[in-house]
Amino acid sequence: MNSTVFVIAGLVALVAGLAVFAVSRLAVKRGKSGWWLAGTVLVSAGLLALVTGWLMSEPNPNRGEALKTGGLAAGSVVALYALWLNDRRRRVEEERQVIERSKQELEMARSDHDRERVADERFARAVELLGNDADQVRVGAMHALSNLARNRPYYSQTVLDVVCSYLRMPFDRETVDMRELQVRRTAQRVIQDLLPEKGSADPVRYNLDLTGADLEYFDISERVVGTLVLRFAQLHNSNSIWGSEILGSAWFTGAVSHGILHAHHIVFHRKAWFSGFTALGPVNLTETKFLGPTKFDRARFAEPPDVDAELLAT
Repeated sequence: MNSTVFVIAGLVALVAGLAVFAVSRLAVKRGKSGWWLAGTVLVSAGLLALVTGWLMSEPNPNRGEALKTGGLAAGSVVALYALWLNDRRRRVEEERQVIERSKQELEMARSDHDRERVADERFARAVELLGNDADQVRVGAMHALSNLARNRPYYSQTVLDVVCSYLRMPFDRETVDMRELQVRRTAQRVIQDLLPEKGSADPVRYNLDLTGADLEYFDISERVVGTLVLRFAQLHNSNSIWGSEILGSAWFTGAVSHGILHAHHIVFHRKAWFSGFTALGPVNLTETKFLGPTKFDRARFAEPPDVDAELLAT
């Protein structure tokens, strides 16, 4: 066959293949499929014919070498198409994985939202039940709040605020029955359970506001507390805060301790205000550390506490 025919046929096929590529690119932009394989075949065939015809136009051509060289040129186009196709498949797979991760993250966010909604509903329901007339229902509400705080630690301070608010409610010890006392002792145990133990790594600072609360057998010994407010609280029988660590200020202003108050080995990091504090029973302050300003102005003790006399004079 005449080499000119090869060259012309190769040029026609090459131009046709390039045209197919151009049309395919426009089709992809419009969201349609391209004819990349057809374009590759035309370009490959065009290079085969063009290179072979060009080499055969030389004097004394070697037809075998000419076909071999043309085949290599055509094969390189096919190889480039294969590399492009693999890269495209890889990018499609990466995009699919990104979409799958996005779906999973969306599902997780939706699940978290559902869990948060359920937790909010549980919290609201438990708070509502604290006003129930039945004591066993109120005890159940206390346990529900405690479980919620343990499962959702960011609720802990809110739960503590609610429980402290319950203990601050008006309370007549002379007329109340034992069932209400059980509810209040459950509330006190909730506080004890939610406070981090002393020695915990990086403990959370939870604040307690027990202003005017009526407490009996209240025990936060060896616990870490942020700010402790016991202003005008009534402390009956045996109450224990020994070995605790008060990271914030502590206020005992106007509080009355009717029984034994175990307050030894405490570390007060900031203010420790005992102004107007009245102890009708023993108060154990052995080895208690006052690292901040301390005031015992107008404090009264039925028995001299084991504490620095200079502090009692302040």
